[in-house]
Amino acid sequence: MTLSTDKLKPDWAGEDFLSRFVNLLIKTKPIYSIMQRQARQVLIKTAEKNGIPWRRNYQALEQSGAKDLLDSLTNPSLVYPDYYQVPFHAYNDGNLCWQAAFEAASATYSMGLRVWKDEDITWQDAQKRLRHSLYRVLEQYTSATVNNILDLGCSVGISTLKLHRYFAQKQDTSVNTIGLDLSPYMLAVAKTTDKNHEISQWIHGLGEATNLANNSLDLVTLQFVIHELPRHATKNIFREVLRILKPGGVIGVVDNNPKSPVIQGLPPVLFTLMKSTEPWSDDYYTFDVEEAIKEAGFDYQTTVASDPRHRTIVGIKPI
Repeated sequence: MTLSTDKLKPDWAGEDFLSRFVNLLIKTKPIYSIMQRQARQVLIKTAEKNGIPWRRNYQALEQSGAKDLLDSLTNPSLVYPDYYQVPFHAYNDGNLCWQAAFEAASATYSMGLRVWKDEDITWQDAQKRLRHSLYRVLEQYTSATVNNILDLGCSVGISTLKLHRYFAQKQDTSVNTIGLDLSPYMLAVAKTTDKNHEISQWIHGLGEATNLANNSLDLVTLQFVIHELPRHATKNIFREVLRILKPGGVIGVVDNNPKSPVIQGLPPVLFTLMKSTEPWSDDYYTFDVEEAIKEAGFDYQTTVASDPRHRTIVGIKPI
């Protein structure tokens, strides 16, 4: 798969004129409100047109008992970083609300379809292809047996369950998998969805300070997480991941690929809507992730275009 064009990032990100113009629109409140509504409608229409029952999924989760889990999953001593207390994904409360949590799975399934928008593919197959493209890259760098995994920034647990099942089935052995996220609302949905209790722990915590033991994990993934972070947070998380990984352990990052021709060629309406719902876009698309992984102390291994829109980046903790 072709990794990139010669351009390092899209013209609509960073300090380019087009980017500054879009940012000015986003900062204009009446226009921003329209963008928020439009972004939601694009997601919902894409989902329901392709067989994802967005509204029915919401109602099922609302009636599932997930709300009863909130208090038991919430870490009362956790202080939310400033970067997390901003609107995300057209929700004024970002990820800290039930609406975001109850719609996250449907939005995730819709996102998978957009990767292969010109193919006749079900959302189920798109999700499998999306996740397995990452896991096949990780397999090349992990040791023979992966016993302990952390899915950092796990959201509602879709990535966590798929990651856990992939390695458990490949190895035909038990795997201890943890999902960690900053939103207790997302974690409540994750725990509700984990009907067979496959995941060892759902932890409400900071990626920068997980409180997990030194040298305790074989694999840590950040799946579609760091484009939602300012770079200083990502750097701090990389240092924390280095601490908790065993020597020889692997960090795997999958996210939007700034060099992707698909990402760079998004129509103006789509990239404007996307920027309006992703507050850290400019920081992400101008951030040298590979260099940050090296600076954190990892042995950088590779960057692979794991699908037309996304890249997988791999580092190993030195032995």
